[in-house]
Amino acid sequence: MPSYVALLSVAGFAGAVIAAVYAASVLVAPRTVESAPFLSGGSPREHAVSRYHVRWYTVSMLFLAFDMEMVFMYPWALVVASVGVKAVVEMFLFLALLLVGVLYAWREGALRWV
Repeated sequence: MPSYVALLSVAGFAGAVIAAVYAASVLVAPRTVESAPFLSGGSPREHAVSRYHVRWYTVSMLFLAFDMEMVFMYPWALVVASVGVKAVVEMFLFLALLLVGVLYAWREGALRWV
């Protein structure tokens, strides 16, 4: 059997499953306007595209900074023994740079919620 036949059959099966899920959604979904897809069907208290407070953006940027820290620390932990002292120094410089960013955000009041 040529390889493209197997690929096309898997793609056809995936398309059939997707079409079946959409068909089931059309058949089962409620038709009333009062049921919303959020809040478990309850009516919302504010508009869906309401604005967030500007402090959320700062918190999310700090989260992304520490998320990137973990992205870089995992591969570093795998190779630190083979690279040696140079890798340890580089990681501490990277962590110091992140600490400077957190201290700056703290000084500017980004972590103060009130």
